[in-house]
Amino acid sequence: MEKGAAVRPLSEISYDTQPNLMVIGRDAGALAQAHSAAAAFGCRIAATCAPDQALRRLGRQVALDAVLLVLDGTGVEAADSLWKRLCASAETGRFNSLIVAPAPVAAALAVRPRPQGVRLLAEPDGLDWLAGVAAAIWVPPLRLHDAKGAGGGAPRLQQIAEEVERIASMLTELSEENEAAAEAAKGKVRVDAGLVRGIIRSRRLRDQFFRSDLFADPAWDMMLDLFAARLEQRRVAVSSLCIAAAVPPTTALRWIKSLCDQGVFVRKADPEDGRRVFIELGDTPAAALEAYLRAAQRISPLAV
Repeated sequence: MEKGAAVRPLSEISYDTQPNLMVIGRDAGALAQAHSAAAAFGCRIAATCAPDQALRRLGRQVALDAVLLVLDGTGVEAADSLWKRLCASAETGRFNSLIVAPAPVAAALAVRPRPQGVRLLAEPDGLDWLAGVAAAIWVPPLRLHDAKGAGGGAPRLQQIAEEVERIASMLTELSEENEAAAEAAKGKVRVDAGLVRGIIRSRRLRDQFFRSDLFADPAWDMMLDLFAARLEQRRVAVSSLCIAAAVPPTTALRWIKSLCDQGVFVRKADPEDGRRVFIELGDTPAAALEAYLRAAQRISPLAV
């Protein structure tokens, strides 16, 4: 400091409360999505690095609120050490993590035990990215903050409350842009894949704020996923359906077997690979589900 320079009093010092994020991955498109979602919440990207450099970079990073790990399809084993490090950091409260992976990799990781602060997403879209980042930065580590708020109260608590309100408002606005919800509001009831995917995202959003087992409903979650796939004319593998169930894979497999036995689900062998099995929603349950959603949309724009 230069001689005679003015010294700022401590009462005027306000330490930055922007969430600090580290982004880890190789895929340029997925990394761009991660940066976009982080920017939507005003986060500061402390570093971006490849998975093989991440452990060393984490060791040098002083303060982090969350890590966004984007895995590709090269397998789970390559990221095993990094997975353990992220789980350990979440358990000690150092930072939370959001792990994004292709469906097969996510299915393999889903069977592993992990703390509450480590969240897993399989092939998320834009809204899923926002919800995942919001959950990862939900409770930032406490930081020194000397400046008082305008009302003389606790500024950090006020900032958290305002951030929660902003996140909720942003997600609400995005949901309202859904074409099916808009048509339902005009009295034109339409059931399409976009509407069903919106319902699924709304159900998964609950897991970011409440314990996931509190609302566990694997049969309904899988029916919605299969119905959306039916509308999209897309086949669903057993591994993907287990992820959609939002319960442990062993529980999901029991439900799949039971629902197949009851005729709600139908097994279809892959004609190109006899070892692979696809699951479809039966015609009668699909018709009943469509009728229910049409009736529900007349009551409320979004049924969950």
